[in-house]
Amino acid sequence: MKIAGLRWWVVTLVALATVINYIDRQSLNVLWPDISAELYPDKTEDERKEIYALISVIFVFAYAFGQAIFGKIFDWIGTRLGFALSILVWSLATAAHAFARGLTSFAIFRAILGVAEAGNWPGATKANAEWFPTKERALAQGIFNSGAAIGGIVSIPLIALLSVYFSWHTIFIIVGVTGLLWLVPWLVLVKAPPKEHTWLSDAERDYILTGQQNQDLEGDGEFDEGYTPGTVEMLSRRQSWGVIIASAAIDPIWWLFVFWIPIYLSEVYGFNVKEIGLYGWVPYVGAMLGAWFGGLLAQNRIKAGWSVNATRKLTITFGCLLMLPCLLAMSIAASPVAAVLIMALILFGFQTTIGNVQTLPSDFFGGKSVGSLAGFSGMAAKLGAAGLTYLVPWLTTGGNYTPAFVIGAALALIALASVWLLCGRIAPLKPRGDSAPSIST
Repeated sequence: MKIAGLRWWVVTLVALATVINYIDRQSLNVLWPDISAELYPDKTEDERKEIYALISVIFVFAYAFGQAIFGKIFDWIGTRLGFALSILVWSLATAAHAFARGLTSFAIFRAILGVAEAGNWPGATKANAEWFPTKERALAQGIFNSGAAIGGIVSIPLIALLSVYFSWHTIFIIVGVTGLLWLVPWLVLVKAPPKEHTWLSDAERDYILTGQQNQDLEGDGEFDEGYTPGTVEMLSRRQSWGVIIASAAIDPIWWLFVFWIPIYLSEVYGFNVKEIGLYGWVPYVGAMLGAWFGGLLAQNRIKAGWSVNATRKLTITFGCLLMLPCLLAMSIAASPVAAVLIMALILFGFQTTIGNVQTLPSDFFGGKSVGSLAGFSGMAAKLGAAGLTYLVPWLTTGGNYTPAFVIGAALALIALASVWLLCGRIAPLKPRGDSAPSIST
């Protein structure tokens, strides 16, 4: 049996896993006004926000280390089993939230969730590198990243709707079970990598493998995995640090909105859970469109004959420069409608940028080094997000979110500088001593 376009079925399943991932993590964010009112009736709004921030920071720290852990796990056991392990554990952890009764139990379940959910991202990067030629990677990454946006669009109104009929305890169980159902098509469809998959046509297999830039660097006519340095050597390359620093700077912007959109709407505009459900999904529409736009723009430019270097830099620069004025404009948003529309532009720019940043490990390296660098950059990204999340209650005392948005604008500039100055020319690297790419941009 042969399945036409099997690589697109694979990326669709990865995108669906990402949708589930975001429904799971957003459940606490949307339900927190109800949960905190039940568990902490004597606390002030700022005190409840501090508790929420602490739980969120614990989640992000666990998520950060989970990125590095699962980067190695995917390299050891492969994409198929790595995804299965990740989603199994995070689904069970989500269901366990139903039994939380305070800060300690929420922190424990949130930490387990963070470690397990982190596997989705280095796994997706590795699946992209395995299943797609270079010219399609940004589009594939955009499809995958759109799953995060779709998860945001779906999760906020879905959780708000479920809250009409179920308690917050029951909602966590319902959401957790959903993830377990994903395992069935994944384990059936993704039974081997492209080289050995019996359902993949010879034409598609050849198209995938011959289109991967990091193949046959020796020029001997035989496929190889390209430059696959060990961890120490990989981290000695400035390009690796360009990827890591860019990720650490850009990612907190996303988490600023993922964690705080419901709380922002509740605190600044006095929204309850149902009203949050009516407005909170709008920014993720911008994120979804940005993920598609960034991938399609990159694919279009490469097909037009642009180099990977020029394509990545165009797309990343456009996204960062779009975010910059929009983040500053958030401080003067006059209504909830204006606020969520500006957020939509910010997340459009973010997703345009991040899909191309996340392909950089596979642009520079091959084989197992891709998952490892994706894991390290993911860990750095989440540590940056944890730092900003920890500061938000202090930065936003009294409901003034302007300082947080100004910091977000500065982070966009840092990410842009890292790509241009540290990554240099974006092209497959070679071992030192070989003829390496120039550093010109």
